[in-house]
Amino acid sequence: MQVAKTVREVRAWTKLARADGKTIGFVPTMGYFHEGHLSLMRRAKAECDLCVVSLFVNPTQFGPSEDFQRYPRDFARDAAMAESVGVDLLFAPEVEEMYPEGYQTYVEVTEVTRRLEGAARPGHFRGVATVCTKLFNIVQADRAYFGKKDYQQLKVIQRMVKDLNIPTEIVPCETVREPDGLAMSSRNVYLKPDERQAATVLYRALCAGRDAILAGERDAKKVKVLVEQVIATEPLVKTEYVDVADAETLEPLTDLQGEVLISLAARVGVARLIDNITVTVPD
Repeated sequence: MQVAKTVREVRAWTKLARADGKTIGFVPTMGYFHEGHLSLMRRAKAECDLCVVSLFVNPTQFGPSEDFQRYPRDFARDAAMAESVGVDLLFAPEVEEMYPEGYQTYVEVTEVTRRLEGAARPGHFRGVATVCTKLFNIVQADRAYFGKKDYQQLKVIQRMVKDLNIPTEIVPCETVREPDGLAMSSRNVYLKPDERQAATVLYRALCAGRDAILAGERDAKKVKVLVEQVIATEPLVKTEYVDVADAETLEPLTDLQGEVLISLAARVGVARLIDNITVTVPD
């Protein structure tokens, strides 16, 4: 595995790969890898000749009171994990490489960012869209792999790539969970043992909402209340929002039909966790 710190190094590497007729799969990350990240890398390796991973804690997607400074970082650990699954190039730039002095250009996706995380974290998706546009331009991959745990992020990137005619295919990948259902996240490291156990209520609540829909419930408000009630059984978990929306547009629903997204955000100690589940409403 090669490690690159500069845009110039990545472009030289990808130029040689293209000259050899190789296809490139790309996994953008903020590091502190877990099995969810590794599953994306393995899929990229399986479907493309070469796999590029970026490791960059992107400051522009963090709000002023968020956890940019304490976000977990361990480059040596991440590099070893990436190499263990066959990553060919690890791009780990410094902030100054991605946002040099005088930087002033940003990418903004509008409608699909209005609600959910876009409302809870103003400016977050502008940072995500900007850094992903830059990374797509730098790596010029054939495919880029994104997990569905960050479902709204996935939809933002799909819309951005379509609207800006970026010739990279976005490949959605299923959420990877711990055996007890907790969605894998770098921020899980913030959880104390009792909080870690409490956090399992999030997936149980989502499953309760899904099961209600599959059993015939068609009132979105009732599904939302059910999910909230399940979370409320765990006093260490504080709900930020629960939402029931169209899985494609992310617009809120009243009467459930088609593909439905149930999503949530919650505080567990100092950790802010998000999760979601999709369900196809039976005819």
